[in-house]
Amino acid sequence: MSGLRPGDITDEMIQAMDTARRQGLQKDLRALAASIRADAEGRYDGAEPGWRSGVEWTLLWIENTASQLTEGRP
Repeated sequence: MSGLRPGDITDEMIQAMDTARRQGLQKDLRALAASIRADAEGRYDGAEPGWRSGVEWTLLWIENTASQLTEGRP
């Protein structure tokens, strides 16, 4: 069995791990937004004022955060 030594991990490997982590988090955030959107559907009619705008703001914030995770990255 061969073990990895500190010099065995290249910058490319580190970058690939970081990219995978960011993409996974991005996917999770988008799944969360979809779940919130699905739960909120049909609830707008009887909701108090501000509830709808709060949900929409939250969904926009989640999507912006998810987009920034891979923006400008290889």
